[in-house]
Amino acid sequence: MGFKTADMPPVDPAAYGDMPFMDRMRLQATHWAEYGFGSPKTMNMLYVYKLIFYVLAGVAIVGITTPGLSFGEFGAWWGELIVYQKLMVWTILFEITGYASSSGPLAFKFSPFTGGWRYWTRRGTLRLPPWQRAVPFTKGDHRTTFDVALYFALLATLLFLLVSPGVTTGALPGSDVGLLPQWGLLTYVGLIIAMGLRDRVVFLAARSEQYLAVMFFFGLFSSHVDMVLAAKVALVTVWFGAGVSKFGRHFTNVVPPMLSNTPWLTSKRFKRSLYRDFPDDMRPSKVTWTFAHIGGTVVELVLPLVLLFSTNMAVTWLAIAGMILFHIFITSTFPLAVPLEWNVFYMFAPVWLFAGFPAGDGYGLADVSSPWILLLVFAAFVAFPILGNLRPDLVSFLPSMRQYAGNWASALWAFRGDEVENKLNQHLTKFNDNQVDQLSAAYGKEVAEIFMQKAVAWRTLHSQGRALMSLMMRHLDELENYRIREGEFTCTTLVGWQFGDAHLHNEQTITAVQQRCHFSPGECVVVWIESQPIHRKTQDYKVIDAAVGVVERGYYHVDAAVEEQPWLPNGPIEHTVTWRMPGYEPAGTAYSHPAVAMDAKESA
Repeated sequence: MGFKTADMPPVDPAAYGDMPFMDRMRLQATHWAEYGFGSPKTMNMLYVYKLIFYVLAGVAIVGITTPGLSFGEFGAWWGELIVYQKLMVWTILFEITGYASSSGPLAFKFSPFTGGWRYWTRRGTLRLPPWQRAVPFTKGDHRTTFDVALYFALLATLLFLLVSPGVTTGALPGSDVGLLPQWGLLTYVGLIIAMGLRDRVVFLAARSEQYLAVMFFFGLFSSHVDMVLAAKVALVTVWFGAGVSKFGRHFTNVVPPMLSNTPWLTSKRFKRSLYRDFPDDMRPSKVTWTFAHIGGTVVELVLPLVLLFSTNMAVTWLAIAGMILFHIFITSTFPLAVPLEWNVFYMFAPVWLFAGFPAGDGYGLADVSSPWILLLVFAAFVAFPILGNLRPDLVSFLPSMRQYAGNWASALWAFRGDEVENKLNQHLTKFNDNQVDQLSAAYGKEVAEIFMQKAVAWRTLHSQGRALMSLMMRHLDELENYRIREGEFTCTTLVGWQFGDAHLHNEQTITAVQQRCHFSPGECVVVWIESQPIHRKTQDYKVIDAAVGVVERGYYHVDAAVEEQPWLPNGPIEHTVTWRMPGYEPAGTAYSHPAVAMDAKESA
């Protein structure tokens, strides 16, 4: 890619729309393999500048607002737990405003670069309560004055914690700096839980699965040893859970498109080696498997356990260095959804916790004040990963610790023509226009459409993308009659944030959109896939017509998707239909597999 110019696929933009849709996917997938998204490197520099600001501003805020810490004596900061606390609060504030994850062009936000607070401080934007039928006072699908006030209360609490001087309560012996006020930490915990019950988007955007329980234990425990151990267990379970999530066949498919999009990797020969036989066989190669599971899975499973149990400082420092290098590499690839600040914080955290409070100096698991506290801490951090891997339909993939594992709920949206897609701009209260309009304003409609479809091709390089396109082939009369969009990018303009979780654009969101846009049957069709449970080899799917509701459910075998090419040269992969709305028939000519007989009660 150029520094100021984009790398475009080798096709005349005016002729691109005349190509059969799956030929476009092959063109785009092979181009991605060599050039990634193809955006100018200036876009990556925006993230570099943002990271520099995040680091320098965070350190400055800690030093300026914390009596007892001096910029002239950074060595005196060592062993002060409040430094970790404040940098965590700073990171949460960066996340919950929308300036960290899911920001900028790599999250398909071009103008402006953020959604986040622009949505959550505005009445009438979409709101997604997780359990509105069971939890009182959470019904509804739009943001109210109460929701806006609750969001501002969260920001005010985080700002208060960020600038608060330490409270010296004796919890940290030998320190004159103190810790953050526990009541303030617990206030944030209560507010973010209340917000989560009203709108799970803000709850997830605050990366609550990473920080909420740590904040709670900092506010609850009276012993700083217990606090440190809770923070250590949090890091270890995040890493270890991510390692476990990479079991199976999905993760290997994540690595090639991620490395292909890495701005500093310019060798086409290396990028082609990530695929079995570029450009004819785009399945992952043995080189990719090595990168994925030796450099990824093994690291996340082994090094965190070394950190948790090691009492030898030389071994501990080696494990810390390994995790820092691991996160440096991830950050340098500029992965889509760009969780860069999170990666930087996870470079700092193991140094501060495992080296600053070594297990051999009274901060090991055996030093906990009560075995019941240790049990509570582990239960808090492993409950959702276990439940989420067994029942992914009940838990977002974020608290399930499946970030970048490739095993995601995912979706594609299909709009029958430009005017149908434009209904999202006309009838929804939102800040960001549809991405195609953001791109069209800068590059024109033809080039914008190429980049929009490149996002769909990126999805086909992953296992779910092939299943999603198979469903589209079966349920649309002609692919060429529709504007097919990556669900993540549609979602981010609907609710202001996304991180790859299709739970944020499932039937609940589609119903809310339909109540405002009034699509006719067949105008807006969404194919939707749930994550694979850890104990099954199949994934469940739904087909949703916005005007009608769910019209079909079923499942497919993961192996069938993994073994196919992104452009489906053999036609759609086989699906097993378990339920279909009475009277509904798939419109696609590619449909060939009859529905399985179903229980009459389930059909009703």
